Amino acid sequence: MAHDRPAPAAPDAPDRAPQHDAAWYEDLVRTHLRDVHRYLVRRAGAGDAEDLTAEVLTVAWRRRADVPAGAELPWLYRTAGFVLANHRRKVVPLPVADVPERLDDDDPAWRAVQDDAVRRALSGLSPRDREVLLLHAWEGLTGAALGAVLGVSTGGADAALSRARSRLRAAWADLEGTA
Repeated sequence: MAHDRPAPAAPDAPDRAPQHDAAWYEDLVRTHLRDVHRYLVRRAGAGDAEDLTAEVLTVAWRRRADVPAGAELPWLYRTAGFVLANHRRKVVPLPVADVPERLDDDDPAWRAVQDDAVRRALSGLSPRDREVLLLHAWEGLTGAALGAVLGVSTGGADAALSRARSRLRAAWADLEGTA
């Protein structure tokens, strides 16, 4: 019945969240599907990425009121991290040091993990440092977007990235010293 529906919000009402309806969701999927899928391929392998991507997008629809306008992709990456963690509790994880199934030849991330020294240097880091570096290098996240995925402030994300880079430099130097 028409009288059961709430009145639409005024378009200029600053205290109201944006309308997260089916059109919003279709745009979210169209805009970010490829990025979320690649994020998951890089971390779980191509075999599981499609199902995991679908799960992330399902969560986005169910929790659409929680998705911040203008920061949708960082929110999706953070959600993908949680979905991936749940998935890994159920199956044997793919270590970052292993080469994932072949990605697009033009993907610099795929080319980088073909380098044995890069894989060894990354495998010597903590999971947190690896994730910070990979979010920055593979997903191109910095500042507030990186902080949103990590669940920290922009300053915290910048500090985490700086520490992870420093540890990667040290790991790289150790590898060069043993070569």
